Amino acid sequence: MKKRYLLPALIILSLVSLFVGVSDIRPLDLLNPGSEEFQIFTISRIPRLVAILLAGAGMSVAGLIMQQLSRNKFVSPTTAGTLDAARLGILVSILLFAEASTMSKLAIAFAFSLGATLLFMQILDRIKFKDAIFIPLVGLMFGNILSSVATFFAYRADVIQNMSAWLQGDFSMIMKGSYELLYISVPVFLIAYMYANRFTVAGMGEDFARNLGMNYRLAVNLGLILVALITVTVVLTVGMIPFLGLIIPNVISIFKGDHLQKTLPHTAMLGAIFLLVCDILGRLLIYPYEISISLMVGVIGSFVFLYLLFRGKAYA
Repeated sequence: MKKRYLLPALIILSLVSLFVGVSDIRPLDLLNPGSEEFQIFTISRIPRLVAILLAGAGMSVAGLIMQQLSRNKFVSPTTAGTLDAARLGILVSILLFAEASTMSKLAIAFAFSLGATLLFMQILDRIKFKDAIFIPLVGLMFGNILSSVATFFAYRADVIQNMSAWLQGDFSMIMKGSYELLYISVPVFLIAYMYANRFTVAGMGEDFARNLGMNYRLAVNLGLILVALITVTVVLTVGMIPFLGLIIPNVISIFKGDHLQKTLPHTAMLGAIFLLVCDILGRLLIYPYEISISLMVGVIGSFVFLYLLFRGKAYA
């Protein structure tokens, strides 16, 4: 899978995304800055496109880093409890700090997400039966425990409906001024690319990394911090998007191998493309209504996940 195919596909789908929606906008309408179509285009369509690109690339890169550090192709924010921990952290911030700012909620959710990811990595180190399929199942059970705790307290506080609606992945409400938190992903991409070789070495094991004179624990912790930061910003801005960080890195690794620095740009682009396709389909299937992005990615991603599970078992 080469860049010369991914980049044109990304550009074409981005243009399609800009002109698909309930409001009929034509390119000629953009020549009049005072028109209603121009206002919708600048306030809604462009922010939505940017949010899709950043969220798709961000969650895919987060999954790539987790898979590299854990040495398991089926580990991702979805299968390691990272998304569920972010959800729990947001609930805690709502219950204890109702008037908290977005940055305060980000800090609390980040702490929960990072803590859960570190705990999962500790569980991973203690598991002796490191089967490629068994590990993500442990992560899914761990995530379900966190999700159950969050659901219990949400019911107790009578905020379950608000919580479910707020965390349902959806780009339809993205407007100018409500998505800028996602720009945090940009420096995270740069840091991930700069430290890609260290993450690759860390993925070969602690003994191997130490023999090369590298601080293994520092590299792992930095990678997990980047993963937690991307995950939380996406959850706070868009909602929960399942499977994206799981399937995209695996698809890229089939074609490009496992060298993180070489695969990172391809992973980011394919993640953005996949999310664009799901979003466009969600806008067209029951037009003029929309299917939420979490549902579209969940349905399509679950089928791809099952294929990867059976493929992994067949080629084990």
